[in-house]
Amino acid sequence: MSISVGIVEDNTDILMALEQIVGLSDELSLSCSCTSGEEALVRLPEIKPDVVLMDINLGGMNGIEVVKRLKPLYPTIQFMMCTIYEEDEKIFEALSAGASGYITKNTAPGKMFDAIMELYQGGAPMSSQIARKVVSAFSHRTNAASEETLEVLSRREAEILEMLSKGLVYKEIAEALSISSETVRKHVYNIYNKLHVSNRVEAVNKYFGR
Repeated sequence: MSISVGIVEDNTDILMALEQIVGLSDELSLSCSCTSGEEALVRLPEIKPDVVLMDINLGGMNGIEVVKRLKPLYPTIQFMMCTIYEEDEKIFEALSAGASGYITKNTAPGKMFDAIMELYQGGAPMSSQIARKVVSAFSHRTNAASEETLEVLSRREAEILEMLSKGLVYKEIAEALSISSETVRKHVYNIYNKLHVSNRVEAVNKYFGR
């Protein structure tokens, strides 16, 4: 069974490029393409794709507003912001709205595919540039996590969390540590449970907000 992907993008060239990335994979299927936020509000609830690649700067209603409206009603749809924006304000606004991933449009096709797969599997993919901004912002915020809480992580789990904070996807971590992607996924699941978080952003927040 393939992963259904919806795309919301008003730039024709970028839309076609994203459609090609989805079309080249046997594991993905294109369920719909929308060119405005207003169209997305109508079509996405009807189709309910597994993953949506969402542009921010749409002509009318922006992508963040679309996510903010749809995510509470359709929690199973995983939204990944696919944008040129790297401003801290946009990043956190998108994540607060309910997006689980944030990746730049110049991401290589292979990494874009990996990010879609990671998002579908429960991860929170981010471009390395975005991850650094998130880490930098979190490192300046007060966090309630104690040293005792973080000490529950094993050395391997801490190592994997460090790699996640740098924007690496499961496949890259697996290759770096000479383990399988499934093993990485299990470690990440354990990390989330031990830190009492539900995604990469929250885990990184606890790890770097000491």
